[in-house]
Amino acid sequence: MSICFLMLAFAVHAGNAMATDNYVPEDVSLSEEADTLRQGFISESVVTGARSVIDARKLSQTVSIVSREAIEADMRPSLIQTISEQVPSLFATERGVMGYGVSTGSSGALSIRGLSGGSGRMLVLIDGHPQYMGIMGHPIADSYQSFMAEQVEVLRGPASVIYGASAMGGVVNIVTRKMKEDGVKTQLHAGYGSYNSLETELTSSIRSGRFSNVASISYNRSDGHRQNMGFEQFGGYAKIGYQISSKLSIYGDVNVTHFNASNAGAVTSLLEDADQSITRGISSIVLQNPGGALSLFYNWGNHWINDGYNPATGTPLEYRFDSHDDMMGASIYQTFSLFPGNLLSTGFDFFHFGGIAWNRYVEGSSKGSVVRLVNKTMNETAGYIDFRQDIGSWLTVNAGLRADNHSEIGTEWIPQAGLSFHLPHVVELKATVGKGFRYPNIREMYMFTPQNPDLEPESLWNYEIGFSQQLGSVSYGINLFYIDAENLIASVARQGATPLNMNTGETENSGVEISASWRINDAWSVDGNYSFLHMSNPVVAAPENKLHVGAHYTKGRWSINSGINYIAGLYTAVSPDTKESYVLWNLSAEFRINGNVSLWGRGENLLAQEYEINAGYPMPRATFMAGININL
Repeated sequence: MSICFLMLAFAVHAGNAMATDNYVPEDVSLSEEADTLRQGFISESVVTGARSVIDARKLSQTVSIVSREAIEADMRPSLIQTISEQVPSLFATERGVMGYGVSTGSSGALSIRGLSGGSGRMLVLIDGHPQYMGIMGHPIADSYQSFMAEQVEVLRGPASVIYGASAMGGVVNIVTRKMKEDGVKTQLHAGYGSYNSLETELTSSIRSGRFSNVASISYNRSDGHRQNMGFEQFGGYAKIGYQISSKLSIYGDVNVTHFNASNAGAVTSLLEDADQSITRGISSIVLQNPGGALSLFYNWGNHWINDGYNPATGTPLEYRFDSHDDMMGASIYQTFSLFPGNLLSTGFDFFHFGGIAWNRYVEGSSKGSVVRLVNKTMNETAGYIDFRQDIGSWLTVNAGLRADNHSEIGTEWIPQAGLSFHLPHVVELKATVGKGFRYPNIREMYMFTPQNPDLEPESLWNYEIGFSQQLGSVSYGINLFYIDAENLIASVARQGATPLNMNTGETENSGVEISASWRINDAWSVDGNYSFLHMSNPVVAAPENKLHVGAHYTKGRWSINSGINYIAGLYTAVSPDTKESYVLWNLSAEFRINGNVSLWGRGENLLAQEYEINAGYPMPRATFMAGININL
């Protein structure tokens, strides 16, 4: 408790001492500061990569922005699909019409630049707070719904200096919604479509003087395009904020998601009774000043899982897998301006995470008994410093260092450095080198047969050069990267012994990322992104070629959005290699009846392509949704 009070006093004092010439007010909407197209390539301000709001041109790493306008235009209940299309090198697995699920046959695993997020190599944040399952160490995709996001910022490349272990490959930061002007707004989104699918969302926003509030509830369901692939989801989100003074504000938020999902199994090995009931909760309270904050956060989850059985080869399981996990932490950071053109950020993080898992027998001779699988918690404590210096108007120098201590593994030192050149003709040239790392999670060290408590952290070095330019209404950017990773954890077969998790993996990934947008006129705009990935050791769910091209039309009462997605060289299995390639055409449209009511429709995979992302899980052909939006 005394530590919390000391940190609070530090944050308040530092806010009073901070120079205001380098500060962008928290009330500035990042989507307003960014380019008004679907993605900001030379955006004005971001929070990811520096914790506090900063001009993105001063960062030596590239941050992609997916705005609230883009999220609403996509009309999807899940954020994962939208950001997967909009960000080069980022890919997410899918298995059906709606819902990702967990355990065997699940999807929603994020990968970036060939680094899979299924093992926690990519970090998801909500307002800068880490989100992952305390035992397994990876994010839960069904927790991230569109109604909660003002925008999403994706940092491509390691961000371990600022965010720690799980930011080895990159960061997805969900910036939550807030009211910008006094008043009351209510929004209802509802739709129905293919496979008895229903999606609904109700949001109410209030701002009155210093007080603001946003609250949302949602209900989504689908029978699924295959038998035994049903999905049902309930979600709720609330955020309350108060501006204490001109330099101090406080807010708290809570998000709870519950979903029931079923897994039909691969088409070559169908499953019965493979059902999951998952509840995830997220909460935080933040006290912030210009350039700094003290935050306390708590994430938790309850998982009830029946892994099912193949009726052709087995019988119903006698047990159910149950688990409870949590993650709690405290974070404090402050940005100072020591002299003109300088920003110095210092921070401290403490994470406590873990959980308990067991098999609960519901049938057979062991009915009523419980077999403990794991009961473990761990701590991570870290301090970091991030230095940024302008040299004239043409160069910004970046450097950072993090000391990160794990309660069972030891201390890792994480450096990063880069240059950002601001050249004539609105040209930005960036160069960066940095280390990323990941601690082994509780599952890998202590749970299930390959467990190994002697595992060491995974690590990589990322080298990157980026070029971007804005020519009037045209923006474009090109990034080249090279990744050298070692000590990757893999399950290794052993002669005459059970498999063992070991630090044996190495890989060298390299590639190119291209983004472009063009505001043709007031009605038309187009955008696109492409990434090519070369992997010395291919992995599942990391396509070699990924292309998205979108066109957007808004005039009068009509808004129409169309996109083409091309995926080639997607590994659905390795050893032996199995690749998938496909083209998807998606289309959405909205017609405004009046200022308050509009009708909308969405079609996906309109070319009715046959394809798989998870091996053995054929994706649906063409699907359609339609509904109504009401804004009061």
